[in-house]
Amino acid sequence: MIKIGLTGWGDHPDLYVSSPKEKLQDYSAHFPIVELDASFYAIQPQRNIEKWIRETPDNFQFIVKAYQGITGHLRGEDPFKTSEEMFESYRQMLRPLKEAGKLAVVLVQFPPWFQCEKENVQYMRRIREELKDFEVVIEFRHQSWYLPEYKESTIQFLKENNFHHSVCDEPQNGEGSIPVVPIATSDKVLVRLHGRNFYGWKNPGNNEKWREVRYLYDYNEQELQYIQQICQTLSKQASEVLVLFNNNSGGHAAKNAKSFQHMLDIEFDGLAPKQLNLFEGEF
Repeated sequence: MIKIGLTGWGDHPDLYVSSPKEKLQDYSAHFPIVELDASFYAIQPQRNIEKWIRETPDNFQFIVKAYQGITGHLRGEDPFKTSEEMFESYRQMLRPLKEAGKLAVVLVQFPPWFQCEKENVQYMRRIREELKDFEVVIEFRHQSWYLPEYKESTIQFLKENNFHHSVCDEPQNGEGSIPVVPIATSDKVLVRLHGRNFYGWKNPGNNEKWREVRYLYDYNEQELQYIQQICQTLSKQASEVLVLFNNNSGGHAAKNAKSFQHMLDIEFDGLAPKQLNLFEGEF
């Protein structure tokens, strides 16, 4: 089974017909999954989680990003006294989603400086223990994990520790890029499409507009056909392939996702009843 969605629901104007407060409902009329990235910046209060559960259909699911303190991105003041407190707070946030059947996976996306080193392998073992009650996807951003001398061990480690694998399509621009590795390490695999903006991928110094252009990319038909081949390969290895378009700096993600859905000839059941026809006749 292949499911398609976007990273976040708040920045796709072509999907909305309701008030700004109803963006998630409108989004869930189109796609069965979404990446929840607010959890990266702060562990979300229960009222937010409960609201998002209420606003979505019964079989809608969230791919929840791990908090930045868990992944090693956090800079500045730490709101938690200990790492144990941080993990417990994060688990409490996840539990209502899991109990409602709306937690697809937890996405642990490590930063580009998280290299293939013994201490980092040990830290992933700790994450597995701390989040033992949840399905966890690992996404690397440093290519050392996939160098010829480490690739097989990396894949085997993910399998042995029951981690799902994140297969990425992204610009190949230095050590902070990983290649496409179409291997599922479990019965579920995540495919994240970051676009191919080679020149925008790295931050040149302290460019304030870098994040605005990093994911500025519009996949063409030939590129989407390549992604289709990757997903079909993965669907032979895993029972569920979750595909997320993250190329939305220029608003291309929703359009690309709809084109990809049409290419695969997939219809999603159980979407929100507010079906829109904004894309009708475009494909």
